Amino acid sequence: MSDLQILSAYSPTSFPNIFLYTLPMASMLGITICFSRLSTDMELLALKAGGISIYKILPPVFLVASAITLIAFYFSTQLIPASELAMKKLSYQILKEKIDQGIQAHKFTDAMGDIVIYVDKVDKETGDWHNVWVSDMRGVKQPTITMARSGSMKSNSKQMSITIKLTDGSLHRPEEQGTEIITFKDYTINMPLETGGKNIFMLHKRLLSMPELLEQAKRWGNESKKRGRIYLIEFHKRLILPIGCLMLSFLALPLGLQARPGKKAIGIPVGLGIFIVYYILHTVGKELAEAGTVPLIPALWLPNVLFFLLAIFWIYRATNEKGLFPTRCSLFLTRLFSRLKRKITRLKKNT
Repeated sequence: MSDLQILSAYSPTSFPNIFLYTLPMASMLGITICFSRLSTDMELLALKAGGISIYKILPPVFLVASAITLIAFYFSTQLIPASELAMKKLSYQILKEKIDQGIQAHKFTDAMGDIVIYVDKVDKETGDWHNVWVSDMRGVKQPTITMARSGSMKSNSKQMSITIKLTDGSLHRPEEQGTEIITFKDYTINMPLETGGKNIFMLHKRLLSMPELLEQAKRWGNESKKRGRIYLIEFHKRLILPIGCLMLSFLALPLGLQARPGKKAIGIPVGLGIFIVYYILHTVGKELAEAGTVPLIPALWLPNVLFFLLAIFWIYRATNEKGLFPTRCSLFLTRLFSRLKRKITRLKKNT
């Protein structure tokens, strides 16, 4: 498989993850731009003159935001686990092909990391090996050398592992006082292609369904144990991000209403700043929840609650023809940014 083929195969599997994080931003900016345009074109003023208040505009915004949230839920709970599974299978297949192509007669193969294989002859029909030499450096300083008359390689797609079966040979293991030699009729070397060698399809958190995440969390002690917390965090994360999409969409309405004819629109830059702050808070909450420093639910859900309250506050102020912040707060922020701007200008002149 060429590099271009690998890239084209991986791209669809990474799309749902990217989409989940970009959808809230797209929803927020889309609604902000929409209402900024309505404000600058005086269309909102015409609506208000016709007796249509901001509260009557909320239902369409809610419907659009809810539709986007449902799409985000579908990506979060269905498509992302499916894409992760497809990516794992693809990674396994590519690695297996690399190993298969790498094992050739009279050549050393190190495609399996700490295991090096040398084969004297490869049967083209069956793929069996003849006169096999294997060096195993896994977890040791001195390699364990295995020599066998014949051998073969089998793969297990469920366990994501490769098994080497050797026949009629000897194992040479270095010891402090010499070398331990063990002869065998049949010998098996298992090589998991995932850390742990366990059933990756059942244990990897991003591959599990919502009920399976709760089941694994309960199995590993829920919030009282770190591993249980990891599964619970993944469960809540799949709910938090789509609902965050709804919260950010509501915030976009008052941001768009700040635009005025002849006035520089601040909704888009403020919206981008809010988006960045939201994900910073989300990341910090996740880290605190994983460490067990803060209870899981408050740590994860606090950003959504804060932004929901902020959305209500800003919508109320926008409905009453007020700015985003109270007058004193606006003056303080204006002075602060002015001072920062002057300091930056001075630094540029000095340099």
